[in-house]
Amino acid sequence: QVQLVESGGGLVQPGESLRLSCAASGFTSEHWAICWFRQAPGKKREGVSCISGSNGNTYYLNTVKGRFTISKDNAKSTVYLQIDNLKPEDTAVYSCAAVEGAPSFFPAGIRPADSAFTSWGQGTQVTVSS
Repeated sequence: QVQLVESGGGLVQPGESLRLSCAASGFTSEHWAICWFRQAPGKKREGVSCISGSNGNTYYLNTVKGRFTISKDNAKSTVYLQIDNLKPEDTAVYSCAAVEGAPSFFPAGIRPADSAFTSWGQGTQVTVSS
């Protein structure tokens, strides 16, 4: 099973930036994708961004486009989520999740279904407050 470890969260002021990291290990397939999800207190979990290690496609939730940037470092087996111009509504626990095989070939702009994710990290807290 894939192991995922997130880091980089913290308490920041509105307008500041953070870079979250998701270190992955244990892939059984060369075809994989990793997505970032977030869940705020009392709200449903939402997928905010994904990147495919298979075809390089990316996905962004409409409400974060222009502020969130996902990238990967294959040599380090790490996926990053750069979050700029943080807003109080970005406050949430951010978790990364992985898919392998066919679901990793998602088309640009359409992320894998929640049911496809087989491995999840423990999450990192992002709090945006003045």
